[in-house]
Amino acid sequence: MSASKQTAIQIKGMTCAACANRIEKGLKRMEGVEEANVNFAVEKAVVTYDPEKVTLSQLEERIEKLGYATVKEQIDFQIAGMTCAACANRIEKGLSKMPGVTEATVNFALETAHLEYLPAEVSIEDMVCKVEKLGYKAVPKQEDGQEENHRRQEINRQKRKFIISAILSFPLLWSMAGHFSFTSFIWMPEWLMNPWVQFALATPIQFIIGAQFYIGAYKALRNKSANMDVLVALGTSAAYFYSLYLTILSIGQAHHAPEMYYETSAILITLILLGKLFEALAKGRTSKAIETLMGLRAKQALVIRNGQEMLVPVEEVIVGDMIVIKPGEKIPVDGEIIEGRSSIDESMLTGESVPVEKQVGANVFGATVNKNGVLKIRATKVGRETALAQIIKVVEEAQGSKAPIQRIADRISGIFVPIVVGIAVLVFLIWYFWLVPGDFANALEKLIAVLVIACPCALGLATPTSIMAGSGRAAELGILFKGGEYLEIAHRVDTVVFDKTGTVTKGKPELTDVVAESIEEAEFLRLVGGTEKNSEHPLAEAMVVGIEEKGIALPSAEQFEAIPGYGVRAVVEGKEVLIGTRKLMETYGVDVKRVYGRMDVLEDEGKTAMLVAVDRKYAGLVAVADTVKETSREAVARLKRMNIDVMMITGDNERTAQAIAREVGIKQVRAEVLPEDKAEEVRNLQAQGKKVAMVGDGINDAPALAVADVGIAMGTGTDVAMEAGDITLMRGDLNSIADAFVMSRKTMTNIKQNLFWALAYNSLGIPIAAAGFLAPWVAGAAMALSSVSVVLNALRLQKAKVE
Repeated sequence: MSASKQTAIQIKGMTCAACANRIEKGLKRMEGVEEANVNFAVEKAVVTYDPEKVTLSQLEERIEKLGYATVKEQIDFQIAGMTCAACANRIEKGLSKMPGVTEATVNFALETAHLEYLPAEVSIEDMVCKVEKLGYKAVPKQEDGQEENHRRQEINRQKRKFIISAILSFPLLWSMAGHFSFTSFIWMPEWLMNPWVQFALATPIQFIIGAQFYIGAYKALRNKSANMDVLVALGTSAAYFYSLYLTILSIGQAHHAPEMYYETSAILITLILLGKLFEALAKGRTSKAIETLMGLRAKQALVIRNGQEMLVPVEEVIVGDMIVIKPGEKIPVDGEIIEGRSSIDESMLTGESVPVEKQVGANVFGATVNKNGVLKIRATKVGRETALAQIIKVVEEAQGSKAPIQRIADRISGIFVPIVVGIAVLVFLIWYFWLVPGDFANALEKLIAVLVIACPCALGLATPTSIMAGSGRAAELGILFKGGEYLEIAHRVDTVVFDKTGTVTKGKPELTDVVAESIEEAEFLRLVGGTEKNSEHPLAEAMVVGIEEKGIALPSAEQFEAIPGYGVRAVVEGKEVLIGTRKLMETYGVDVKRVYGRMDVLEDEGKTAMLVAVDRKYAGLVAVADTVKETSREAVARLKRMNIDVMMITGDNERTAQAIAREVGIKQVRAEVLPEDKAEEVRNLQAQGKKVAMVGDGINDAPALAVADVGIAMGTGTDVAMEAGDITLMRGDLNSIADAFVMSRKTMTNIKQNLFWALAYNSLGIPIAAAGFLAPWVAGAAMALSSVSVVLNALRLQKAKVE
């Protein structure tokens, strides 16, 4: 019978004692819950439960299903001391079992741990202690720059150890030439063959430089698990101590013992250190995307305080500060323009190379560049709240998350080392008792080769390095994957559902057609613009903007009246102007029947046509439309070429929807669908066995984005809609959707290549070593090379093309 556990869960959302009562009853009904007390005043539930029947996560899920939220916090740690995927697996399991930890993800490639926990149940110190008990070191993740310094220090430390090890190993490698007849022509000092000289050279490598392997192996075995350190420590110790045994036997003998294995253990350790150095250098390159994004930020800001301009570090800027930005300077934080006018290069956010004109009242964003004109802005978002910081956060979380395929590699890594040790012992026994009876040295050499060539490093690096490189490259293309799982799922999508407004179309109406009769077009537009500039309707705004762009000055209306559902009436320059629907014209007795056919044609094209009468006589018509994005047709064609079905769902009327769909090449259309029904349409497609991606603006499409297998939120670079979808497209270009699927496919192909070669390497390497065709030092070199090759293959994604 398992011991009961008690936990405290902080709860948000309770409004009265009845809420507490409801939660209490809901928890008590769960199997395995022995007692539950919910305190409304302190917003806390204390639950006694049987951990074998119910988990902490299930308790949280029940509270959330009852309509409340649990208070969870997140933290990231830098983990030092991991040597292979088995280490990451062990830390993850150890942390996951802690009371209060709801989720733990350890990334071997990034050397980080991401945890979600209940602060009332477990502290940061508890988690640090747990990691230390497991034999590693955990430090809460540092802010910018400090983490990079840590990585650089680690690389420098590895370099020093390798150089010292290489210097001490070289004489031993030289002496090894004397073991082979084909290298006998190489001159060699006699003293190098002295076993005591070899002992003096090998011992510091084995126990000082190689101490990390013994420490790692001890900690792993103490925690009832095994990792790469166990294999290295066993293999090199076997060679070293057998050589020491022969050295002691040689005391008093005139000739040197020829079959020493000091060089085997020393060269193995040196090669492994070299592999680790290459691995660390390559892993550092996988963070290139984060470094690039961080490098975009301004370092200083010219702030006005107490009437004085002062240059301060950007970290010291606070919300509300007035900041001066001169031409050519980077904007340091997100803010609102309060003085000045300029064009802003926002390409780092939107990918658009054409600068955007900004004036008083417009929003600007940190890391964009002020091209011309002096601006004064008020800081609205600083530090981690800025758009760029949010983008960096999404990329970091994606790189630190695990794709489902990685779980397979983790499970294999967890049982890999004990199996290899068993195989190595079996190989030793077969050689010692059957193949070369009594030849201990020969059998030992085969055991060492098997132990050394089998390493779970390549297996552990196969997935995370590809996820890091793939999500980083995607971020450079303006595609933000919120996690590794979405990077994996996206490649299986076979149906893309588009929202219309703001997705296929620009989401902003434009003046498209002007037809003037019995009056000059310029005069016609003056009267229309003078009337509509008093209206707040989006279509009126589109007309006014379109007319002003033609350079026409707009007069003021002497009278103005909005007629809901019909249009507007105004008096401009002494003339009565009516703009609106057929019904408006009928109400005021204006004969417009002859233009109904023209209106139908415009409406079939997806445009909104409005009739204009001046002094109760038909004067012409104007048409406004939410125009299709220039890239929409090309993007739809690309998706079709990728064998992905495309359809459009919109709340607009059938005629407009079909017109837009025809223009971009979409054949499947669902029109007049309410926002809440879009999710149901997605479910219907999923019921047909389709993998569905929903593309929307992340606001009214939120239910459908949540239901879809992959929710893709269109970002504008201003509000990146971080929470709306699983993938956020920072650019308005629909080609980014196809780019996202291409990156997903390339990343998954890369992961499969890595996993195949990592498994194939061990599947082939172990039998070859067991058969006696690999010297231990060759096995060591191959083992080091396998990890480096996996990382280098993943790094190819950083240059991936999406065309």
